[in-house]
Amino acid sequence: MLIGIDWGGTKIEGVALEPDGRELARLREDTPRHDYPGCIRLIRDIIERLERQTGRTGTIGIGIPGSLEPKSRLGKGASSTWLLGQPVEKDVREALGREIRMENDADCLAASEAVDGAGAGYNVVFAVILGSGAGAGIAVGGRAHHGPNNSAGDWGHNPLPFPTINEIPGEPCYCGKRGCMETFVSGRAFQADYARHTGQELLARDILARMRAGDRLARLIWNRYVDRVARGLSVVVNTLDPDIFVMGGGMSNVDELYDDLPPALASYTFSPVFETPIRKAVHGDSSGVRGAAWLWKDG
Repeated sequence: MLIGIDWGGTKIEGVALEPDGRELARLREDTPRHDYPGCIRLIRDIIERLERQTGRTGTIGIGIPGSLEPKSRLGKGASSTWLLGQPVEKDVREALGREIRMENDADCLAASEAVDGAGAGYNVVFAVILGSGAGAGIAVGGRAHHGPNNSAGDWGHNPLPFPTINEIPGEPCYCGKRGCMETFVSGRAFQADYARHTGQELLARDILARMRAGDRLARLIWNRYVDRVARGLSVVVNTLDPDIFVMGGGMSNVDELYDDLPPALASYTFSPVFETPIRKAVHGDSSGVRGAAWLWKDG
């Protein structure tokens, strides 16, 4: 049995899978935000409950909202800032008393969708998360690619390409820089952009409902959001030219994204031809937790 844990900023989810991907059990709890020991205790509790429910012991893979510095193995680049600088892997391993495998949550998304999701059959999968933050993972041949700095796919902390005068220097990012992609294309950034123009703090779904009802300002905010995503991904095409883009996170559930993004992206790429498929993650919010379980797929 394969157990996957998706340690997110708002929820911690666990799943138990058969080796062929069939789901045996699933649990989800709210993340104890800013409570690092509490998160580890909750992860241990979820794993124990999954194993009690199934009556079986599983391998354990964990996806985290950041990554591990390759030498020290301390947490880095985490939007859940209470993981930064922590010996996350060591602490979880000691709490469980068992071997684990731990990777970035976007890498888990990429691996999950490459194995049996929207990216199945494609060699190079670039999986984008447009959620409360923004990031990406890369899978090659069905396996997550990390690189020597464990930074492959850290797309959310590149600067926004082709910025206008109104986009410079950009909003401060938790990473210490300004104008990162995450500050422009996350779901929170979309909501903040609308609030700046209207003084109304609405959820993304409510802004989109207004757009669909004919609200002109909501449409302009959406068009600008798509344009920024397109600019960011055009650099990925020019650099990596992946075989497919797989979209995850809350903003990936906006159906208009799949009509509006391809022509916008094509307008920024160096090549006059843009044929790359852009698909919604088949497993949706479950892709990350399934990908964490797949960290042990090959033993």
